Amino acid sequence: MSQPFSSLNLKPELLSTLDSLGFQTMTPIQEQSLPMILQGKDVIGQGKTGSGKTAAFSLGLLSNLKVKRFRVQSLVLCPTRELADQVAKEIRTLARGIHNIKVLTLCGGMPMGPQIGSLEHGAHILVGTPGRILDHLGKGRICLDELNTLVLDEADRMLDMGFQDALDEIIAQAPSDRQTLLFSATFPAQIQSIAQRVMKQPQLIKVASTHSGSSISQTFYEVEGNEDKDDLLESLLLKHQPESAVIFCNTKKEVQNVADELHHRGFSVIELQGDMEQRERDQALVMFANKSVSVLVATDVAARGLDVDNLDVVVNFELSRDPEVHVHRIGRTGRAGSKGNAFSFIGQKDGYKVALVEEYMDIEVTPSEKPQKPTSAQPMTPSFKTIQIAGGKKQKVRPGDILGALTKDAGLDGKLIGKINMYPMSAYVAVDKKIANKALKQLQDGKLKGRQFRARFIKM
Repeated sequence: MSQPFSSLNLKPELLSTLDSLGFQTMTPIQEQSLPMILQGKDVIGQGKTGSGKTAAFSLGLLSNLKVKRFRVQSLVLCPTRELADQVAKEIRTLARGIHNIKVLTLCGGMPMGPQIGSLEHGAHILVGTPGRILDHLGKGRICLDELNTLVLDEADRMLDMGFQDALDEIIAQAPSDRQTLLFSATFPAQIQSIAQRVMKQPQLIKVASTHSGSSISQTFYEVEGNEDKDDLLESLLLKHQPESAVIFCNTKKEVQNVADELHHRGFSVIELQGDMEQRERDQALVMFANKSVSVLVATDVAARGLDVDNLDVVVNFELSRDPEVHVHRIGRTGRAGSKGNAFSFIGQKDGYKVALVEEYMDIEVTPSEKPQKPTSAQPMTPSFKTIQIAGGKKQKVRPGDILGALTKDAGLDGKLIGKINMYPMSAYVAVDKKIANKALKQLQDGKLKGRQFRARFIKM
């Protein structure tokens, strides 16, 4: 039986917020790590995406916070901007019952000016990528003298992305008298090395994936060459008609090839890989998460921080070289008790990778017969379109302003309005295709916060 949050020595405001969010009981990683985190111990948490680790360290650092001391007291380092945004959003949500807490996101790929301005006004909690945090530290814009909590989130991916030197420099500038929390989906030797150097008698918490094996149907297919892979992928997508599917590839080049081929075959598809500009990556994530696009083709690193409900299908177009990454990939489907499908393609040279997956998951991989391409099925067509508005948080535009403009001013049915995503200088809203043109006209001709903003459809 899971322990309730009320059994912890948390601030009343935090318990009240958790209750209002419907979070009564802890996940396994929270149950095992939070008591130690609240005692001030260093903790290494190993758990997959969806295990609840973000809430675990967020509750820890918020408990450590002295709100009246307007200094940087917590620093959370993440591998990608997408994940940093997600983490900052969760911290703000959990902190909403405590007044005047300032959380700043500092990531590469974003203009320096607004970040410098925000830093001049101060903050309690910084969330960011190592490179950009180090830039600000080097210029003296961040002072870590009063830091009490350092969090390394998805530390394995930060090392994969070459952040080792930046991490070392940041940690060297942090006070030695602090709490360090390290979370990682995998635990390679490099992580153990960092933990030994920068943590004090860390407590190791390791939890199994929160996805029960029974909720994910895993199927392997033998393939011969890329043409065979492309045909099989098309057959699977036509047969299962997923509203949302992620296709994993190992390289940026393969991502581009697969996305181009699917587009050529009539699928609603978008790619996500490291060579894309930050604006393109933001738009790809927004359109996939709000269901304006059905298929996302991505590398592992790019897909970190992906926040999508009800992912119907995951396809390993290429098997990962790391069996833990394989488990991490397939764990993105079949969440919250829903049934998920994971399909993996095996080539002639993949014997070693297959053996690693078999050993790690304690399964026997038996290739299945490939499905026939359905003759009458058409590629899944998303029901939403995405409108970009050239105004965001900096212009004080809020989601409620956009929703009000569409429902009250234009008289559109609120059920036909999808996700609204806010960024500093822009906003995105998903609208049902049936009302898309009317919604766009309202946002172009009407007013938000008493002024007009440019608005346009985002194309794939």
